[in-house]
Amino acid sequence: QLEFITPFQLYFNPDLIFRKFQIWRLITNFLFFGPLGFSFFFNMIFLYRYCRMLEEGSFRGRTADFVFMFLFGGFLMTLFGLFASLFFLGQAFTIMLVYVWSRRNPYIRMNFFGLLNFQAPFLPWVLMGFSLLLGNSIIIDLLGIAVGHIYYFLEDVFPNQPGGKKLLLTPGFLKMVFDTPEEDPNYNPLPEDRPEHQPRGQDQNEQQHPQ
Repeated sequence: QLEFITPFQLYFNPDLIFRKFQIWRLITNFLFFGPLGFSFFFNMIFLYRYCRMLEEGSFRGRTADFVFMFLFGGFLMTLFGLFASLFFLGQAFTIMLVYVWSRRNPYIRMNFFGLLNFQAPFLPWVLMGFSLLLGNSIIIDLLGIAVGHIYYFLEDVFPNQPGGKKLLLTPGFLKMVFDTPEEDPNYNPLPEDRPEHQPRGQDQNEQQHPQ
């Protein structure tokens, strides 16, 4: 916004990424939502709201799985971006989060600006229609819905089907970095670390040594 850099330094360009080694474009294209305006704040609000609800809801205590969803979604969007000539994928990422949340909370009633009442699974499609009314291309929204559905199907639907299995396995190094390590049931603490060897409280000392 202060013009220290321009969008031309941030947008997704496979030629510049692979031939000029401008690797940062793989990340910065997800971080630019256009100039300050209604569309920018609209995306920021939805990104914050649904990212937070996912983190505090179905991903509570599963930070590594949450990060892996980010990486998986970003990877698929980047692949589609190679063939669809898309420049910025941040809005698609937002729609992906909204889609995953909406499918995991199918019975929640939503209200859109006081005009529409609907069930949560319809929210991504309502947002796509609203984006169309603003004159934006719906390709980005469709990409976010498609990637969100792929993740939801592989993570929540297919493992519960007859003969299905969990295909999306969070890498161990992500769990090592982001998740709290589980206590080893075979761990044998040193004698001085055991509860029976901890110093007793002052009240217990007074009972044992009354004055």
